[in-house]
Amino acid sequence: MYDLAKILPHKQPMIFLDDILEVDIENNKLSSVFKIYPEKVFFETGKGINSLTGIEFMAQTIGAYAYFKNNCTEPKPGLLLGTRLYNNKIPYFKEGEEYKVTVHEIFTDNQIAVFDCLIYDKSGEEIASATVNTYQGDNIEELVESGE
Repeated sequence: MYDLAKILPHKQPMIFLDDILEVDIENNKLSSVFKIYPEKVFFETGKGINSLTGIEFMAQTIGAYAYFKNNCTEPKPGLLLGTRLYNNKIPYFKEGEEYKVTVHEIFTDNQIAVFDCLIYDKSGEEIASATVNTYQGDNIEELVESGE
């Protein structure tokens, strides 16, 4: 089991992932897993977690990918620039269920990167997908502080 507090630039309770499943930097891929339970942020009793939160599960998986791609150095903050075509087949990630996230980096200039992201349920059915654009540059703290 991976120590996600060392991998992601987040603090609990904002770490949404539960573990890393596979790291394949040579092929620009990483997969993670998350489970739905009442102690998670955004959990709604009787429903689970709204599936729109899938974007954050994808973003955190991208953050884990960046950590391993950067030779496991201290994680740096990144920005989610946007997403195109977030498709989801379910309204909520259900309590007690486990989901797999895969990210595949399809473009990078070493600051801006584009990822194809997928979320699967336990049977392996694809339930969410998106193309996610990110930014992780040396001046990110300056950008965040200035509000740009």
